[in-house]
This record gives sequence, C-alpha cells and structure tokens, in this order.
Amino acid sequence: MTPSLRQAKIVELARELGEVTVESLVETFGVTPQTIRKDLNILCDRGSLKRTHGGAMHPSGVENVEYEARRQIATNEKRAIGEAAAKLIPDNASLLINIGTTTEAVSQALSEHRGLMVITNNINVANRLRVVPSIEVVIASGVVRPSDGGIVGEAAVDFIRQFKVDFAVIGVSAIDSDGSLLDFDYREVKVAQAIIANARHVIVVSDSTKFTRTAPVRIGHLSQAHSFITDACPPAIRQLCAEAGVTVIETQLRSN
Repeated sequence: MTPSLRQAKIVELARELGEVTVESLVETFGVTPQTIRKDLNILCDRGSLKRTHGGAMHPSGVENVEYEARRQIATNEKRAIGEAAAKLIPDNASLLINIGTTTEAVSQALSEHRGLMVITNNINVANRLRVVPSIEVVIASGVVRPSDGGIVGEAAVDFIRQFKVDFAVIGVSAIDSDGSLLDFDYREVKVAQAIIANARHVIVVSDSTKFTRTAPVRIGHLSQAHSFITDACPPAIRQLCAEAGVTVIETQLRSN
C-alpha cells in the first residue's frame, strides 16, 4: 500500500471512529510505529487530523479549528490559490468576499489591483485592503464574531442584498464528496448564501484539506460556482464540476 493510500485510509478510520491511536494503526496496516507517526504528522500538518496523546482525531463536525491555527494550515497552497483567483478579477471590478483564511489570501493578492470596490463581512480583509488607495472597501454591518472577525447575522445579510457585484469570492470550511459546500456557523452561511445570490460570477476557493473535513451547515453546492480554485481536486469533484460547467483551476502547489 502506498503512503498516500494508507494516509487516506487513516483519515477514513478517524472519521468513522472519531480518534485513532498509533498502536491500533500499526496493527491495522502492519507497518512500524515510526511510519504511522510520520503519516499522522503529514495529515495533521494538512489539517486533515488533529494530534492527540498517542494518536490523532478527526476534526469534529461541530468544532472548528481556531482561526489563528487555520492560518497556518496549507499556507503556501492558500497563497497560490489567492494569486490564481486574483488573476480572474480585472481592475475596476466590484466584488464580495466572505470570511476565511483562504479569502484573506485572495485579498492579499488583490492589493496590486486598481479601481476595485470590495464589499466584505471579513474584518481581516477590510483591514488588509483599506490601506490600498486605489481600492474602495465597504464593510458589512452586523454582529462581529470574536473568534475570527467575521460579521454575521440578519443585518449583515440585509446589507449584502443591497448589492449586485461582478464577482463573489467564497471560502468554505468543508466540501462534501457530493459537492456540498459546508460551514460551521449558520449565521455565516446565511451571509455566504446572500453573497452567492448577488454576484454575476462566483469563485469558490478552497485548499485540498477541506475535502477531508466535515461541517454541519450547508451553504450550497459547487454547481452554483462559475470557477473553483484549489491546489488539488479529487477526480469525482472534477467530474462533478465538468458536468455542471464549473471551471476548475488547480494550482498544483505542495507544501514541503
């Protein structure tokens, strides 16, 4: 069994059992503890699993990784995804951006653009772009979520509905195997749904760790996007996008 296949099986076991131990995985796969520890280190670095004493656990369906920790997951991949998304957005465009560390990477890549109007419920995006003289930043009103600076709630939804923009940049917490886009907070989901509904071109951005995560609230479906940008797209998702007419852009960057 190849390392990548073994690691995929480990993620499946962790998803089913909630937690796996080095000892049990050594017995299951017939390899050394050192090999399993290396697998777990790789999977935890990707964000697919979370380390525990003596093993690892699958990220909970009701508990998100802390925002600052999420910033450290797949940083190179997110940077490449952000740059690819920025190439789709011309100068003098209007766009909506939701909360997320990947959408932050997009905002960083947009800092050289000119004449943009950026509407966001993401305080971090607003703070990053407010210093760019040629970009107008409009921030949503609503309840500020202390964990990540996301602005959520009905006021934010009503604010977003005032606009009809050229592009939407949507980040997600997880992508299910059937193409469902998922998140943890139903209040943020309502804002994301309003953003999707009020854009002419929807860009979904997600690093590949989101394919091995779960979240309980459904934003929508990949078929609602026009472009999907990721570092590595599973064949089933690529096929789904092809059938729905969604353009897939793979950056193919891997962290060391």
